Order: sequence, then C-alpha cells, then structure tokens
Amino acid sequence: MTDTALPGAFAEIAEDFHALSGRDRLQMLLEFANGLPALPERYAEHPELLEPVPECQSPIFLATEVEGEGREATARLFFSAPPEAPTTRGFAAILAEALDGRSVGEVLDTPETVTGELGLAEVVSPLRLNGMAGMLARIKRQLAERAGL
Repeated sequence: MTDTALPGAFAEIAEDFHALSGRDRLQMLLEFANGLPALPERYAEHPELLEPVPECQSPIFLATEVEGEGREATARLFFSAPPEAPTTRGFAAILAEALDGRSVGEVLDTPETVTGELGLAEVVSPLRLNGMAGMLARIKRQLAERAGL
C-alpha cells in the first residue's frame, strides 16, 4: 500500500483484502458483490437517470447525490450492475461501502490509486481494475458538479 491516506473505511477494506491469499481475496470480492445495495425506487424506475461506466467490461450504471453544499456536503452513491457481473458488482459494492455517506471532500480526495491498493491485481485483470477506476472517476466528477466545486 502507498503512503497516501485512504478514507478510513477504504483503508479497512484494503487491510482486509491484504490479510487474505489470492483465492480468498477473490471470494471476498464476490461476497461484496452479494452485498451491493439495491437501487432506490427513484432510480430503479428511471434508469435513464443513471450514468453508464463504459470503462467496465460489464454493464454498470451509477448515480450520485449530494446533501448540502461544498466539500462538507454528504455524498450518496447508487449503483446498478447485473448479478451475472460479480466482479463489477463487487467493485461497486466496495466503493459504496467505503465512500457512501462520506463528505464530498473525502471522496474527492480519495486517490485514484485505491483500485490498485486492494491487492486484487493477482486475481483480477488490469482491464477490470480500470473499470473500477472509471467508476471512481465518474463518481468524483458527478459529486464535484453537484456540490458546486
């Protein structure tokens, strides 16, 4: 892991992954996939409100909301990924667990390198890790726009 500070929940998740062997890391990623929160009705009934993430190999869509203004506002994250895309769902669930409910500033300060700091490079292709980086980049852009930054 790098010296760059990760948001607390992200650091805990990274620590958990690093405590496991490769096969167990993949299993933990699949467990995250099973825990991806369902979309709220306002998005489930209006999928056009979600932004696609074309960097991902599987179809995934996301939306963000901001409660408040500026860097102190609270970031809310929502994802839609099919059950037959467990890796993508797992990445989305990790981002949701680590960043949902944090301040916009914390999310914006999350280093892009977090996707490589989970220790998944040995069990997941670089292309898939790029998909997670794409999700994070879109989350940051949306939050910055919505928070007026």
